[in-house]
Order: sequence, then C-alpha cells, then structure tokens
Amino acid sequence: MTVQPTVTTFAELHQRPGAPLLLPNAWDHASAAALAARGFPAIGTTSLAVAAAAGLPDGAGATREHTLNLALTLGSEPYLLSVDAEDGFGREPGEVAELARELWAVGAAGVNLEDGLGPSDGFAAKIVAVKAAVPGLFVNARTDTYWSGDGDETETLRRLDAYQQAGADGVFVPGLSDPRRIEALVRRLDVPLNILYSPAGPTVAQLADLGVRRVSLGSLLYRRALGAALDAAADIAAGRTPGGATPTYAEVRALERSVSVSRSANATG
Repeated sequence: MTVQPTVTTFAELHQRPGAPLLLPNAWDHASAAALAARGFPAIGTTSLAVAAAAGLPDGAGATREHTLNLALTLGSEPYLLSVDAEDGFGREPGEVAELARELWAVGAAGVNLEDGLGPSDGFAAKIVAVKAAVPGLFVNARTDTYWSGDGDETETLRRLDAYQQAGADGVFVPGLSDPRRIEALVRRLDVPLNILYSPAGPTVAQLADLGVRRVSLGSLLYRRALGAALDAAADIAAGRTPGGATPTYAEVRALERSVSVSRSANATG
C-alpha cells in the first residue's frame, strides 16, 4: 500500500526560518532517485524537461498526460513530490481541480501552477477549485510578472495577494533576484515565498537571510545535464577525456534496484 504523503510534512519544509526548502527538479525516475539518495526530502518536476523529452513545447498545455505519467512514476517513492503543472492544463477551474485529484491519487504532495500573466481572477478561481477538491495538496502559485513581464512591484503584489487569499499555500516569483525587492515582498506576504535559484543571483544562504522559504532549481539541473552530455561528446570527438563526474553503470543500475525494492514494499506493506 502506498503511503500517502501528508501536506503537514511538506508544509513544514516551508516553515523553517533560516533553512529554506531547497527543491531540486527532476525529469525522470533516475534523476529523482539520485537526488533523493543525496538526502533531498522533496523533489520537484520541471515542465521544460518533460516537454523537451517528448519534443513538445513548454508552457503550451501539451504535456498533461506526460506530466501525469511522470507523477505516477515518482509519486510512490520515499520522498515528497511536487509537480510542475504549467497553468493546470485547463482553462476552467474544474479541469484543473480534476488534474489535482489525479496528482493526489498517485502520491503527489504539491503542485506548482503558473498564471502566465493571464487574468488574476481566473487564476485565483483555479486555486479555489483545487483547494476545495484536494485540501491536502500544497498549492504553490506562480506569477510571471518577472519571468515574462516587466517586473512591476505593485502588480506582483496585487497578484500574489489575490492568490494567497484564494488559498495558495505558497507563492512563486521566478525571475526575481534583487535582494531588496525579495526582502520587501517577504514582509508583505502571509505565505512562504519561493524564489528560482539563479547562478548569477543570491546564494541559498543569502536567500534564507532575506526570509525566502523555498528555493527551486527549475530546469537548471536538466540543462546542466544536457550541457555536460554535449561537452563530453565534443571532448571525445576531439580526442580528449571527458571531465566531470560520471556515475558508473552499476551505480545507475543500483537506482533501478532501489525502485524495485520500494515498489515491492509498497505493494505488500
């Protein structure tokens, strides 16, 4: 029997002052299992990697089934799972609530939903519907005012206020990296703030000092892995020995075996 993760456990990871949840984002079973083996208690998914693996556009609502399949693969594992679900893969709140039910049923503890700078009232209605359908699912509500907008502070706060009033458990502002603006936003919010880590932005320790409670890596690990593969191919073609860490065949197979054991335990427990 699958042990359903509780929202209390996942929510508590967002309630540790000075120790934000560092959420690495995986794109398949092996990447998630390897990250969990390094001690990360919660793993997120990344919509870019899901879309890229299928040859589909990101953020276009084309990967609903691919996202659900990945959640099904990862949701029964011994870590807490948060699923990046774009805008909820539906225009109507009822459609997004149905997705939330499906994610909860396969073991997801959280979902990340993005507004895409569409009408804030429509997005807030999705949050209300999700929380009504699955109260235990941690809803992280993302606004794209900095990611694809002009970074207007007033508009950002207006949207985030609407989303937390609608019942969001946390809010996410990717693209925001200015320490002064982050600290000011933390002071105005009643729910945990999630920031997307950027190599050019504040460190995790600096974000913690600013009051950030969750730091996501987004597609960074996937893009780094793709870059490492390209670098290795170029090195080999040039007669050089590839650098960087390379898990052995046996180490990767060990991830597979650990999954088989966990699934057997879930089936018989």
